[in-house]
Amino acid sequence: MIFIKWLPVSIILILSLIGCSFSQNLIFEKPSLNIYNTIKKKLKNGHFRNAIIQLKALQNNQYIFEPYSQQIQLYLIYAYYKSGHFLLAKTSIDQFIRLYPTHQNIDYVMYMRGLIDMKLDSNIFYRIFNIDCSDRDPQYANSAFYDFIKLINQFPKSKYSANSKKKLMYLKERLAQYELSVAKYYLKHDAYVAVINRIEEMLKKYPDTKATRHALPLMEHAYRQLQLNSQAEKVAKIIAVNNL
Repeated sequence: MIFIKWLPVSIILILSLIGCSFSQNLIFEKPSLNIYNTIKKKLKNGHFRNAIIQLKALQNNQYIFEPYSQQIQLYLIYAYYKSGHFLLAKTSIDQFIRLYPTHQNIDYVMYMRGLIDMKLDSNIFYRIFNIDCSDRDPQYANSAFYDFIKLINQFPKSKYSANSKKKLMYLKERLAQYELSVAKYYLKHDAYVAVINRIEEMLKKYPDTKATRHALPLMEHAYRQLQLNSQAEKVAKIIAVNNL
């Protein structure tokens, strides 16, 4: 009888709590969608820093439902990229790929990763002062190279594949230029075997680059210094055919 007596009160209490929760969702959802639309306008107009602040606030909102949550993360990646926060953009990309590996826009995310790695490789300081950066560690260039390779292999029909192939041409030259700078360093220190080994790797990985063609005379010279004249003559013939 005690249970029956208190049952209506319990039901009322539960319903009131559910009602509060439901109304809270409704109250929060409307301004969230308004903010979402405002962010879209800010991104379109290039106000990336302000967009990031609002996107971060929405990202931390537990009431945002899943489709909008994913889109918010995509917008955040783009905003980070456009505002020059490349490491934050890359962290967001890696998180997105981990959480949503089959997302319909995953090819776009992979493409953005390649672009960001390219930006990380081409330091703005070097570009402004026109400083040769071919001898710098190509960590990010190498990462970008495999970002685009992965995109092309997994999504050959993606609208980003064609541009990814163009990026690969640049990256191959960048990576080959680095190998050439290393070969020159070895040659300067009379490390002829190391010169030959380095250029052999260039011939395997980047045979169609200018840097590899320019490396062949170094290879010939290294063979001659080691008195390996037969190998040197073979390289000399290749140089002659290519008019180097």
